[in-house]
Amino acid sequence: MSDLTRMTATEIAALVAGGETSAVEVTRAHLDRIAEVDDRVHAFLHVDTDGALAAARAVDERRAAGEELGPLAGVPVAVKDVLATRGVPTTVGSKILEGWRPPYDATIVQRLRDAGTVMLGKTNMDEFAMGSSTEYSAYGPTHNPWDLTRIPGGSGGGSAAALAAYEAPLAIGSDTGGSIRQPGAVTGTVGAKPTYGGTSRYGLVAFSSSLDTPGPCARNVLDAALLHQVIGGHDPRDSTSIPQPMPDVVAAARLGATGDLTGVRLGIVSEFVGEGAETGVMTAFRESVDALTKMGAEVVEISCPTFAYALPAYYLIAPSECSSNLARFDGVRFGLRVGDDGNRSLEEVMSLTREAGFGPEVKRRIMIGTYALSSGYYDAYYGQAQKVRTLITRDFTAAFEQVDALISPTTPFTAFPIGARTADPYQMYLADLFTIPTNLYGGPGISVPCGLSEGLPVGLQVMAPTMADDRMYRVAAALESAVGTFTPPAL
Repeated sequence: MSDLTRMTATEIAALVAGGETSAVEVTRAHLDRIAEVDDRVHAFLHVDTDGALAAARAVDERRAAGEELGPLAGVPVAVKDVLATRGVPTTVGSKILEGWRPPYDATIVQRLRDAGTVMLGKTNMDEFAMGSSTEYSAYGPTHNPWDLTRIPGGSGGGSAAALAAYEAPLAIGSDTGGSIRQPGAVTGTVGAKPTYGGTSRYGLVAFSSSLDTPGPCARNVLDAALLHQVIGGHDPRDSTSIPQPMPDVVAAARLGATGDLTGVRLGIVSEFVGEGAETGVMTAFRESVDALTKMGAEVVEISCPTFAYALPAYYLIAPSECSSNLARFDGVRFGLRVGDDGNRSLEEVMSLTREAGFGPEVKRRIMIGTYALSSGYYDAYYGQAQKVRTLITRDFTAAFEQVDALISPTTPFTAFPIGARTADPYQMYLADLFTIPTNLYGGPGISVPCGLSEGLPVGLQVMAPTMADDRMYRVAAALESAVGTFTPPAL
C-alpha cells in the first residue's frame, strides 16, 4: 500500500470503510509523519497522541461491529488552536491562555468527533488570529513546506502547513479577513470560507464577531467539500447561525470535477487585476481564466469600485470588535494571571496580566479599536467603516445580478520570507487585500491552487453569493480538474 500520509481524505475513508486498513494504522502513520518533520515546520502547538489513537480505535470498533461509517470516518484532521477542545490545550497562539484546557468542545469539534474523524492536535496560528503570516504566534512562527525560510500565510498558517507537509489530510481553520484562503494560496492547498453563519462560531475564541468564520482546509476541492458538509449547518447555540439547510457542496464539487462549466458566468473583479499584484501571480491567474473559458464558462469583467476601501474599513471594524471581545481576558476568570501577590489591586493585576500575556500585534489592534470606539470618534471611524461595509455589500449584490461567481487572485504575492514584513504592519496587511471584501459582505469564498510563480504556489479565489457555497465549489473543482494539484519539494 502506498504511503497513507500521501492519500486524499476520500481515499483514506474508503480504505478504512472497506477494511483494507485501520483507522489506527492511518493515525499512527500521520503521528509518525508529525514526529518526523514538525520540528522544522512547526505546524502544531499540541499533538494529542493518546486522544487521536483512542478516537481511531473507536472507529475501528464501530466498523468491526458492522456500523455504517460516515464519509470521513477514520480520517485524521488538524484543528486550528482557535477552537475550544475539551481537555486539550487551547491557547489561540497566545501566552495569555497558555495551559488552558476548555471544559467543552466547540460545535465544530463535536461534529468532527461525531463524524468519526480523528483529531491529531491543535495547529499554530497568529495570536488571536491577528496576522497574515503566523509570525505573530507567541510560540514561534510556522514554516512553509515549499520553502522553510518563507511564511505559510496567516493567521491559519499551521493548518495549511500541516496539509502541505503531509502531516494531516484535512484541517480546520477560521477566516476573519482571509485567514483560511490566504494560507491556502501560499501553501498550494485548498481553503474555503463558508457563508458567514453557515458554520457555527460556538466555541470559537472570538476576534471579530461579525467576521469570524470557521471553515475547511484540504489538499483538494472534494475533500474540502466533504469536510464542509460535516461541520456546516445550523447550530441553535450560535445566535448568528443561519437556520436553513446548507447547499449540497459535495455534489457541486463532483459536478465541477467533470470539467464542464457550460452556462456558468464568471466575473473578474477589475479592481483586483491592476497594479499591485506580482507578475507571476497575474500570469498564473490569466492562464487559469483561459482554462475556465475552455471548459465553457463565460468570463466578463466586473467593476466593484468600493472594494478599494475594504482594507481600511476592515482595519477599523475588526480592531474595534477585538477591543471589545478581548476585554474578557483580565487575569481573573481564566488563563494567565500576573502580579496577584495580595498587595496589588484588581486593576494592577489586570494591567500586568494583559501586558505580559498579549503580543505586540494584539496590543496594536486593541489600541486602534479602543480609539475607534471612544467617545467623539465612534461615528467618524467605526460608524463610517460600517457604512463602507454596506456599500461593499451593494457592490457584491449588483455583481451577482450579472454573474454566478466572481474570481480574482487570492493574494497579490506569493509566500514572502519570514521576517520580511514584520517591521511594516501595512505591508503585512496587504496580504489580505483580495480576501477582505468577502468577509465584509458575508459570502463564501474559496482559494484553489492555480499555478506556480518562481516555484511557489499561486491561488485563485472564487467568491459566490451568500448561501451559494455550492457555486464556488463547482468552479474550484473544475479549475482543479484542468490544472491539477501541486506537490511541494520533499522535506
